[in-house]
Amino acid sequence: MVLLSFDIEEFDMPLEYKGEIPFEKQISISQTGLERILDILKKHNAKATFFSTVVFAENSKSLIERLLNEGHELASHTWFHSEFEDKHLKESREKLEELFSTKVTGLRMPRMMPVDDKEVEKAGYSYNSSINPTFLPGRYNNLKVSRTYFKEGNVTQVPASVSPNFRIPLFWLSFHNFPLSFYKKLASDTLKKDKYLNIYFHPWEFAEIKDEAFKLPGFTVKNSGKDMVERFDAFVGWLKEKGHTFGTFQEFQKQIQR
Repeated sequence: MVLLSFDIEEFDMPLEYKGEIPFEKQISISQTGLERILDILKKHNAKATFFSTVVFAENSKSLIERLLNEGHELASHTWFHSEFEDKHLKESREKLEELFSTKVTGLRMPRMMPVDDKEVEKAGYSYNSSINPTFLPGRYNNLKVSRTYFKEGNVTQVPASVSPNFRIPLFWLSFHNFPLSFYKKLASDTLKKDKYLNIYFHPWEFAEIKDEAFKLPGFTVKNSGKDMVERFDAFVGWLKEKGHTFGTFQEFQKQIQR
């Protein structure tokens, strides 16, 4: 099973790099990207999971309703993208459920930040996908964490996929910067070894973000916008041709619990 997921959030990454972007633009850029993602998924009849901040969801109700109506799963990306307290775990889950009358069972922390396992369980989640089990300088060192899913108390931990050899991460930056043929090779190796693939992206990658005011490094904007739309469309089509199925995290969790 291929687990496609998207962290849908206010696009505040320029602020990390001392760039400028008003709040309205943070939301509109992510909305544009989300529309493009949903169109691609609909074309290929591929299901996915969307981890949303409450801030983005409250400002994008029609898009969240669309993704739910098209059979995708809504999960929590906490309340804000750049501000966090433990209480936001439960509050964000409950707010998303209240806004959209859907069951929210999964969590992904913004920027894959560490989070207390007991707090996650206490907040009512049944799975957490907040670990990238690799080494990324200045961000995280999770080389000793399991590459594949495991149980922590009553919560299923579903780490992002990394290659079986050398733990090369298959996250969004790899997709943008590796030759697509090499990325496909890593994805194939991982699917063969693990029998599933967990890869994540963001809607703003599918929008126009090459703006000097944002001050974003080249490696974050390479193959973004329309290039990303074409690249991702081709990749999903290739996975389909190979006979792989696409599922939500909730479907995956039911499958592994059988």
